[in-house]
Amino acid sequence: MNVPGTHLASWADQLAEFLKSSPGVNAVRIDPLAHKISVAVLGDLDINLLNKALLETITAIEAKLIEDRSPVVPGGYLIKREGSTVVIGRQSCSTAESLWLWREMVWPEITAEPTAEDQEWRILALMAALCGLTGIAGLLTEHYFPGLLWLSKSLFLAGVIAGGWDAVVDTYENLKNKQIDIHFLMLAVALGAILIGAWGEAVLLLFLFSASGAMEEYSLYRTQREVGSLLKSAPKQANLIDSKGVEIEISVEQIQVGNCLRVKPGEAFAADGVILSGKSASDESALTGEAQPVAKIAGDSVYSGTLNLWGAVDFEVTKLPSESTLKKIIRLIQTAQKLKAPSERFTDKFGTPYTYGVIGAATAMFLVWWLGFGLPAFANIPGTRSAFYRAMTLMVVASPCALVLSIPSAILASIAWGAKHGILFRGGSAVESLANINAVALDKTGTLTTGDLAVTGCESFPAGKEMQILEIAYSMEAKSQHPIARAIVKYAKLNKVREIQIEEFQSLTGQGLKAKAEGNTLILGRRELLEVGPLASWSKQLPPAPADLSEVWVIGKELVGRILLKDQIRTESKRVLAELKASGVRTIMLTGDRSHSAEAVARELGIDEFRSGLSPEDKVEALQQIKKQGYKIAMVGDGVNDAPCLAAADVSVAMGARGSDAALEEAEVILMHDRIENFLEARRLSIRARKIIRQNLTISLGVVSVMVIATALGTVPLAIGVAAHEGSTVIVCLNSLRLLFGKNS
Repeated sequence: MNVPGTHLASWADQLAEFLKSSPGVNAVRIDPLAHKISVAVLGDLDINLLNKALLETITAIEAKLIEDRSPVVPGGYLIKREGSTVVIGRQSCSTAESLWLWREMVWPEITAEPTAEDQEWRILALMAALCGLTGIAGLLTEHYFPGLLWLSKSLFLAGVIAGGWDAVVDTYENLKNKQIDIHFLMLAVALGAILIGAWGEAVLLLFLFSASGAMEEYSLYRTQREVGSLLKSAPKQANLIDSKGVEIEISVEQIQVGNCLRVKPGEAFAADGVILSGKSASDESALTGEAQPVAKIAGDSVYSGTLNLWGAVDFEVTKLPSESTLKKIIRLIQTAQKLKAPSERFTDKFGTPYTYGVIGAATAMFLVWWLGFGLPAFANIPGTRSAFYRAMTLMVVASPCALVLSIPSAILASIAWGAKHGILFRGGSAVESLANINAVALDKTGTLTTGDLAVTGCESFPAGKEMQILEIAYSMEAKSQHPIARAIVKYAKLNKVREIQIEEFQSLTGQGLKAKAEGNTLILGRRELLEVGPLASWSKQLPPAPADLSEVWVIGKELVGRILLKDQIRTESKRVLAELKASGVRTIMLTGDRSHSAEAVARELGIDEFRSGLSPEDKVEALQQIKKQGYKIAMVGDGVNDAPCLAAADVSVAMGARGSDAALEEAEVILMHDRIENFLEARRLSIRARKIIRQNLTISLGVVSVMVIATALGTVPLAIGVAAHEGSTVIVCLNSLRLLFGKNS
């Protein structure tokens, strides 16, 4: 049973060992969140051997690398951190470092095929069953054939070997590192029971210990299997349409950006892309949790691993399979399962000292019972158990197996359930934190509204230059993916608007865009752009847009105009906000839109508070003000232009990870398929996980407390102590599995 909390060598030490064994490597640069590795080398090396050694090291230390923010620097080596990127290298001068040649390596991927570790619970279950059967056979032989003492002892010994094998292996590895843990405790108690002739109790202990270990591994196996469909959905082959229109079957490794691929009914899309021709619908449930088929026509995006349902379509590849949304989500889940929650990190730190404490307490109590109370040291007598027997029982009942499993088992189950239902958590901290919020700030466009804007009109001041306004807006927005840009581009294409040549394009943070055409400066963006400079007094005479419309202003040489757009409020937004308010959560809308538009949406949705006309910096300031009022606040945004305020919130939540790389990189919680109602599901899951964690802690600590007191009074037989201890471990695992199979309500 692999109980969390076992100390690993520092990841920095392990990387230093890798550098020592690889003299041709000067440094290693790692970004564990983006899953990028590169090495600095001088001269030629055997890349295959180097890659194998490096990946073995990374696989072993990845979780520690993500968690440990301040490692001890090994002698002779230098560590640098830049965000999530870490560089560890040999001490050298700046001149030598400038000569380093960086080579990109491949991050280790988890395969979809079952591994030996995936099936460990089966082996543990088989060994536990063998232990139980031989133990029962030994008891029957001892009772019915007392003259065959050698046979009953042989059966008991077989049971001890079967039940204790996994604990022996783990203890041996720990002792090599001069460490002990719960496995050592169990083996010590089993050996002590054998020494006092309690063979039956020794077998019972190891049977329940191995059975609870199998249950723990089964819980982890089921958790991993819940997200395994993502791995299995990744196709291995694709149909390439070459320049002559001939269809060729290739492996996914051969796919390049810009390739045209054909997908037939029942096949999976091999990469992210855009449909060129054909009509169909795709099943995106494995990727987003969306149960309904999603219609696909020319111009729509498709995603790697999703299933084409009925029509044959051709699509252009926009991302390599290794960089697809599916791969990023898989890496996100794998990383999330390694990131520990704060309370989980606490139990990890206290686990090993607690083990030493239990051994020390049992030793002290042995001496007290023997020397202080005069109990027999080792021999049980009628009506009185020996001091050694009681010490062994104390070691069993005080062991923290159930306690150290209470939190990680619930966290992993929560992450797996969320991944299967369109909610991605970036680690255990997010699972815990979301239950504690009492305020939520939401962006308007793309969050409370669909973000699918539609152009309703174009105006110029004075009138008559509407087509020029459209041409400039279309040309400046042509390469942007912002909702407003998509609406303008779509409208322009439908109306066959001419695209003009744009130069010196640049973004005005939080305000709009700036460019040049035919030597003239062009500006596109918010009304505030008119309110500074020479047009300030004149702009006050311009009419405001209707409250339910958005406006984009275009300013050029002797040219001023605006494009009016309308956004649709999500049908689910009102219900989501009502439920949040009913549960005591304050709702705030933060938007860059002008006051009239924001007020209309806030009034319709019943939001507690709204703040409009905010730049990204203003949104961060607003969040800070709300936090100063004592609120624990979550921010829900689109993960792109809301990145600064997402970082400032207590919990950051992003909408629509299918189309947003920034959402995958910045947010702690990601709501797939742009489903605002998934925020409620995420919060319910977090609350339920917190309840189950508390239940687990109550069960584990309660059993330990009661049994320790009872053992100190001498009223607990070893068999009962074993059953209570291991039974609580099984109950904790089963309780956590309720998160995997239950509903959040």
